[in-house]
Amino acid sequence: MTTVDLVYFNAGGGHRAAALALQAVIRQQRRHWQVRLVNLVDMLDPQGRFRELVGLAPEDLYNRRLARGWTLGLAQELKLLQGAIRLGHAAMLRRLVPHWRQAAPDLVVSLVPNFNRALCDSLVQALPHVPFVTVMTDMADLPPNFWLAQGLPQHLVCGTATALAQARAAGHPERLLHVASGMILRPEFYEPLAIDRAAERQALGLPPHQPTGVVMFGGHGSQAMLGIARRLSDTPLILLCGHNAELARRLRAQPAVAPRVVLEFTPDVRRFMAMGDFFVGKPGPGCLSEAVHLGLPIITVRNAFTMPQERFNADWVEDNGLGIVLRRFNRIVPAVHTLVDDLRAFRYRVARMHNLAVFEVPEILADVLATAAQRETAAALTRPAVMAIAA
Repeated sequence: MTTVDLVYFNAGGGHRAAALALQAVIRQQRRHWQVRLVNLVDMLDPQGRFRELVGLAPEDLYNRRLARGWTLGLAQELKLLQGAIRLGHAAMLRRLVPHWRQAAPDLVVSLVPNFNRALCDSLVQALPHVPFVTVMTDMADLPPNFWLAQGLPQHLVCGTATALAQARAAGHPERLLHVASGMILRPEFYEPLAIDRAAERQALGLPPHQPTGVVMFGGHGSQAMLGIARRLSDTPLILLCGHNAELARRLRAQPAVAPRVVLEFTPDVRRFMAMGDFFVGKPGPGCLSEAVHLGLPIITVRNAFTMPQERFNADWVEDNGLGIVLRRFNRIVPAVHTLVDDLRAFRYRVARMHNLAVFEVPEILADVLATAAQRETAAALTRPAVMAIAA
């Protein structure tokens, strides 16, 4: 059985979600692959020394910052992180090369940025015949050395035309470039959803026919949701707080004119999003892609607090006419009025977007495996002749 390792980490949640989605679809497609989810942090720190020293995993520190909205300055911190990664390259290779030799995968798929040089270099040293694929879980690269590390035998799966153009401009070989139609969504987003929106809204205490907003800031929520809910006091809202129970408590305690539903983590995000008419949230690639797939026009922001790798996503919303991009959420009330007044046109443009990436990526991986097998077979056939000549 072919062994495929999907490398992820838990910073932000989208990387692990993409890995789980691919694993689920590959299982549904009954491919003869053993898919293993591999946490990069466990590979680099198998004894958990960072957690012992700090009391938290490295991703937890990042996720807590997102939940509190402490994102100002992340662009500068990213440069420091990338510098530390460069300095630690040799040490990471010493960790990763033995890992690959012991794990012996047939294909390695990275769903993380920044660490792909170390992942690919170590794989080449340990198992030079095994292909390395990076699936971008962002809509665009943030050069240099974010998703695309130059000079590597790195297959790159791009989910937008902009990402593909960036890779070509960087001189990445065309034979190593692959195109998907968007970001990876969980396969259940594509399953038929029989829902009586009016009845389900009414059951939740929401008005059945009044435009209702869905507010979501990823799996850990954001303090920005408090200000949005306060300003939209007279707008029916579904507020999805993810794992942030304290945020959910504060939202429930907040007075409001219109009814609202406040939810903590739920595995049925799709159903609650489908009850809405428009989406309000950060410009994360997962949130935006889910909203568009479910037919929801978008209100989001782009400013100094927007994470650098997500700023392009706001451009994507504007360029495709999928919603409204604000500088700050203090302008949310007129934005909602504008969007609702022109809701039909926004919905039409949203409906034109078609994303099947979660089904396309396994096909790409199968092609990469087939090509690698053909090259290995050709190399094996030439070895006897080369050995005979040498003898």
